[in-house]
Amino acid sequence: MLKHTKQLLERNRYAIAASFTLLIIYLSLAPTSNAIDVIDVSDKTLHAFAYFVLALSWIFAIKSSHVLLRQKMSIGILVLLLSILLEILQGSLTEYRTADYLDIIANTVGIIFAIVSFKYLLQLYNTI
Repeated sequence: MLKHTKQLLERNRYAIAASFTLLIIYLSLAPTSNAIDVIDVSDKTLHAFAYFVLALSWIFAIKSSHVLLRQKMSIGILVLLLSILLEILQGSLTEYRTADYLDIIANTVGIIFAIVSFKYLLQLYNTI
């Protein structure tokens, strides 16, 4: 069963990464819902987790037997630029969202954690 799941993930890795990207764009620009208020987690923790998943999904999407640090850093920079762009758009295009530099810092933490933990997570993934 796990091998089939792994094959499914492998075949759809770019679609999965693109889906996470679109989801984060939507969640960043859509009006906030009360469902978020029910979750008892810091907003910055949610930001770090979201960008950890986003960066990791793109690193896994381009992975080969090993991903060079330069490739991981390039993905990290692109995801960080997306993060900055979304914060700017929140402040300029929406009346129900505000731009916050602390969100960018939290996003950066998530991206760095994804880059640093990729090798370990890839080893776990390859045991399947």
